[in-house]
Amino acid sequence: MQRRKTLLYTGVGAIVLFFLLRLFNIHGDASQWATQKNGMFTMLSFLNVTKYPPSLLYNLITLGPAMVFLSLSEKPLYAFAKKITVFGRVPFFYYIVHLLLIHLLAMTGARLLGYHWSDMVLSTRINNASQLKGYGFNLFIVYLIWIALILLLYPLCKWFDHYKRAHQPDKRWLTYL
Repeated sequence: MQRRKTLLYTGVGAIVLFFLLRLFNIHGDASQWATQKNGMFTMLSFLNVTKYPPSLLYNLITLGPAMVFLSLSEKPLYAFAKKITVFGRVPFFYYIVHLLLIHLLAMTGARLLGYHWSDMVLSTRINNASQLKGYGFNLFIVYLIWIALILLLYPLCKWFDHYKRAHQPDKRWLTYL
């Protein structure tokens, strides 16, 4: 119970601190927000913070909601949380396999859009946006692919998690995967 309270209060505190610092454009981010042509764009400007390198505001607005979510989801969503912890137990394995699969899907997507699969192998930096004209999918398709990728990798990650647990005492190197 103490852990949940700590996570909740710390998360809410981080979110409040983000809004206070961002509202007055003080400390935390190189790019300042400004009023835009409508409320939606103003909100996007307000939330547009520097990710690389991570600014204080970026850390507050990403870690704060994550802590709140974690505090609220530990017990009520236990069955769901139990399923998704598979990814947390095999993070490096998931990362490597998902990178390979995403690149295979990107090459397939390039073919579907009329490009050659090797166009996805970037050997030089693309400086001219016209080189990419017509390439890509809309956000709905991207989200569908993302969800499908996670669902596709779940059984593989679950299998590897079982393998890792069964063989970890014998094969210490598995702790790194």
